[in-house]
Amino acid sequence: MKVALDAMGGDHAPEINIVGAVQALKSLEKLSHLYLVGDEDILKAEAAKHKLDLTDPRVSIVHAPEVIGMAEPGAKTVRRKKLSSISIAMDLVKDGTADAFVSAGNTGAAVAAATLKLRCLNGVDRAGIASPLPNEHGICNILDSGANPEAKPEHLVAYAIMGSAYAKYVLGVKEPKVGLMSNGEEDEKGTTFTKETFKLLRQTPGIHFIGNVEGHDLFETQLDIVLCDGFVGNIVLKSVEATAKAVSKWLKTEIKETPLRMAGAVLAQGAFKALKAKSSYETYGGSPLLGVNGVVIIAHGSSTGVAVKNAIRVAVEAVEHKINPRIEEAMATIPTAAPVSEI
Repeated sequence: MKVALDAMGGDHAPEINIVGAVQALKSLEKLSHLYLVGDEDILKAEAAKHKLDLTDPRVSIVHAPEVIGMAEPGAKTVRRKKLSSISIAMDLVKDGTADAFVSAGNTGAAVAAATLKLRCLNGVDRAGIASPLPNEHGICNILDSGANPEAKPEHLVAYAIMGSAYAKYVLGVKEPKVGLMSNGEEDEKGTTFTKETFKLLRQTPGIHFIGNVEGHDLFETQLDIVLCDGFVGNIVLKSVEATAKAVSKWLKTEIKETPLRMAGAVLAQGAFKALKAKSSYETYGGSPLLGVNGVVIIAHGSSTGVAVKNAIRVAVEAVEHKINPRIEEAMATIPTAAPVSEI
């Protein structure tokens, strides 16, 4: 279980990555080695600051003099900055030095580097990001949440198969339920794109497709995978995150209005902490990029040390449960005599 961490990635890098590394090395028994990829001098200084023991045989620094900024264009920058922390960390996975890649940095760059360097698995045309959302029944994964904004119906069929494999073998869901994001539950609802996708999903073996779902189903319905293109998925994910932050802010403001409310908040402190843990991205760590020939975990840009630690945990779990061989097995069930869109 060897993980390459883009130690320069994230809004608060490199500090949060070093903090996350310290926590991961303490708590993840199956993590055999952690490669910290980034500017060597900077990382050594941060390691000293946060008491990360660089003499520990389970950790090492891999020098990368360049950094891809959060606002830089993905694919173009990956090609231009060949010595960036994202590129070099991905190379460690490509050459087999590391089993998995983790980054809280530029998502577009991470996806581009994974696609260019690792390539897609057999039977997969486009990779997709599966982002977890908590709901009443457990975890619902939005797939895709940003890797492929101009998806085709056959791409979503592949997402259904890959997402089902991930939910079954990594998350332990016996029979993952798959829904298609639309503007109504009726079979005939949706755009030309979603209608064509719906027909293909009905004909796809090996998945438990329950039909169209709406936005409220993300939180109210027992679902494991909700399918959409990366454009819709990214908007949904960011809207949900923004709503959660807004509600939290409003609640704090209202609580502070009167002493009685503040006293009540103290009594309800346990419930508030439990709710925060359930709804925070820190708990879930990162989102797997499904479909590339290597384990790639995309963490939130504003990740904390706890989130980075949990992203590394997600990477270890994906490697442990052999997610990519499982995906290839599942993809092989699709007839290859014709394109997926013609099945």
